[in-house]
Amino acid sequence: MDRVSAFDDGSGPDFGATDPAFGPSDERPPPLTMEERAGVLDDLAELEVFRTLLEPSGIKGIAVDCPDCDEEHHVDWALMQANLRQLLEEGQTGRHEPPFEPDPDDYVSWDYASGYADGVAAAAEGDEPTGRHGAGRHARED
Repeated sequence: MDRVSAFDDGSGPDFGATDPAFGPSDERPPPLTMEERAGVLDDLAELEVFRTLLEPSGIKGIAVDCPDCDEEHHVDWALMQANLRQLLEEGQTGRHEPPFEPDPDDYVSWDYASGYADGVAAAAEGDEPTGRHGAGRHARED
């Protein structure tokens, strides 16, 4: 299944533009499908779990590999949440300023956060994590 993420608009490291000043309204993306909306809603729910678990240990957000510029972008929890909500409402995300000189150690990948959440859930249930990618409840289906 192709999933839409907060970084899938393909417009570069500034995450696209939603302001009408950047082009006519007919250039706006089509509305998300019900399946895409469900995926974004799942991502929002997972993000809240990740933030709840990781923020107290000093993790500031998610690190995202940008295919357009081949760089890693560091997105704090609130901005990632705002990106996903905007994606739900407008079908794309707007331009955002990156953090000033972020410490990469303060950010984790979505996969890391997912694995961490799965491990915490397994420990709480008294189970052993499977160690298989994609096996946990927070694993992405990319």
